[in-house]
Amino acid sequence: MLYTAPMRAVRVDQFGGPEVLRLVEVEDPRAAAGEVVVRLHAAGVNPVEAYIRTGQYARLPELPYTPGGDGAGVVEALGEGVSGMAVGDRVYVAAFLGKTGTYAERIACVARFVHPLPDGVSFGQGAALGVPAATAYRALVLRAQVKAGETVLVHGASGAVGIAAVQLARGLGLRVFGTAGSDAGAAAAKGAGAHDMFDHSQDGYATRITETAGARGVNVVLEMLANINLDRDLTLLAPRGRIVVIGSRGRIEIDPRQTMGKETAILGTTLWSTTPEEYTQIHAALVAALESGVLRPVVGRELPLEQAADAHRAILTDRAVGKIVLTM
Repeated sequence: MLYTAPMRAVRVDQFGGPEVLRLVEVEDPRAAAGEVVVRLHAAGVNPVEAYIRTGQYARLPELPYTPGGDGAGVVEALGEGVSGMAVGDRVYVAAFLGKTGTYAERIACVARFVHPLPDGVSFGQGAALGVPAATAYRALVLRAQVKAGETVLVHGASGAVGIAAVQLARGLGLRVFGTAGSDAGAAAAKGAGAHDMFDHSQDGYATRITETAGARGVNVVLEMLANINLDRDLTLLAPRGRIVVIGSRGRIEIDPRQTMGKETAILGTTLWSTTPEEYTQIHAALVAALESGVLRPVVGRELPLEQAADAHRAILTDRAVGKIVLTM
């Protein structure tokens, strides 16, 4: 295998605003024992990467570093001891890689973080799997332990995590409600399989959810913005209902008594807590969902690698429908 140097990658030398994301030339990666080199065609952009870049996140990489844990491309080289894949295979990468991330033209990473990308799934879609779809599966299956026939409410159903949650929930046999703040977002979530959509920018939307749910109530709420919605969410739950907190940007006051009579639960989730066994389970399920057509990530916006700063501005300010990806 011949390597050419240099390649392009986005590097952060100091924490700060989007302007600290710089496109630089670096040496091509080599595959050490147990590693795979992937030539990336797309990298997913996630809110967590913008939080880390500011230097205000709970877990920070050592400087300098290349952001990104999600990507998709083609296997270019295999390290010693790697089996089960071959040079030329289409794959997606899903990992928290620390200093060497996916905002780059190539990446070397441990083989267990590299997964097959079925034909018919684009590289952009493959770059939308690691954080969004894994978060959705973890929330639904590992935390809420959903059962077929239950009703789930997905807040922010038009975002990357939300659309993945809608699709996976339909595949698991759930009745799916979603919220969105725009017609385009509602249409995207409907297209992903949501049975009913509600505009969370309108007063009284929670009452409409309760009326639509009927006697069965809402069994599970996936909450992307708990600091705004959590207290209201508690009023929507059926007996033994569960709220899974996926995102929050501040504090909120709730009435704990609302959890008592119906014995409801508030559960948190984060991908940082995923064990190796859970990681294997999650991505086995995601690959199967891709192969069956249950899971089809929606790419809302593609930007070239050199516009990583614009992608970081957009990920926290735009009402994005689907996933923002960088293309190489």
